[in-house]
Amino acid sequence: MNCKNCQIQLQTDENFCHSCGAKVMRNRLTFKNLWNDFKERVLNLDNNFFRTFKDLFLRPHLVVDGYISGVRKKYMDPISYMGIALTLSGLLLFLLRKYFLDKINFDLPFDNFDPELARKMMLVSMDFNSFLFLLYIPVVTLVGWVVYNWKSYLLSEYLVQGTYSLGHYSIFTTPVTLIILLLAPDYYFDLSFPIIALMALYAIYVASKIHGFYWLRTLLFFFGFGLGFFALGILLNIIFLLSGVITLEDYMPKG
Repeated sequence: MNCKNCQIQLQTDENFCHSCGAKVMRNRLTFKNLWNDFKERVLNLDNNFFRTFKDLFLRPHLVVDGYISGVRKKYMDPISYMGIALTLSGLLLFLLRKYFLDKINFDLPFDNFDPELARKMMLVSMDFNSFLFLLYIPVVTLVGWVVYNWKSYLLSEYLVQGTYSLGHYSIFTTPVTLIILLLAPDYYFDLSFPIIALMALYAIYVASKIHGFYWLRTLLFFFGFGLGFFALGILLNIIFLLSGVITLEDYMPKG
């Protein structure tokens, strides 16, 4: 008998592959098998996802340092964790577009700010949501590497920290955003700015747990994150203009 995952030869009494660790499946796939597999992978509070989620709140340094130092079984890897974050975010955007979009107030208290332009840009951003969110990873990674790198992490290792930080931020803000849409959709657009600021705050929290908290470095990180945020905003507007999604007339104040 061979392992169905890595094709290595197995003993007949083995329940797990001694090479790749996969469970040996001997029975036909039934609804009972599917339910048991679902319980084991998703509903088990001791599985990697829930342990990773909990420790990224309480002890993020153990998750990040652990992965960088070679821990692979205890916590979910950053790519898979980000994949879950993007899936939940996509589901939230589907609900927003289908049920809440007409309830959102786009009339912000800024001079000459056109609510229709805000709505149009939000619709475009929703179409590219995953790509736009992933652009924040190099921002958080590069700023963190410059400001906090006391442990002499490689830039690629800081990428791990940035991916965990933004993935976790996305996961724990998804239910918060859903609650806002359910209870106060008029304030969704207004609250989107402090929620983005929360991204920087959580990244600082993770970095401080790893490297220690220092006011100067915190302020420098906020400054660097702000520069990155505005740079991404300019880049996105250029892309929108070049692609024809938004024209220069859209930026003109409406009389």
